[in-house]
Amino acid sequence: MKKFFPYLKNKFILASTIFFVYTLFLDENDIFTLISQTRKLNKLELKKDKVNSNLKETRKTLDQLKYLSEVERYAREKKYFKKDNEDVFVLFSEAL
Repeated sequence: MKKFFPYLKNKFILASTIFFVYTLFLDENDIFTLISQTRKLNKLELKKDKVNSNLKETRKTLDQLKYLSEVERYAREKKYFKKDNEDVFVLFSEAL
């Protein structure tokens, strides 16, 4: 304790220490807020990437649906539409 006492008498070191503690822990933009905001930003960027990939896939499907034959294929394969004289059986495999 005696080693630190002369440093605490110096008003510049004391003021710097108080300022450092205040900005690190007590300020509105403290270290914990910065870490939390960085994590949120990373999660939002991942979500943005997923949405962009989904958007590209949707645009690709929309471009394909400009043709009538593709509309029928899409309706039958993805939406399980059927003609009046046929039955549709959907088979799902269960994971073991």
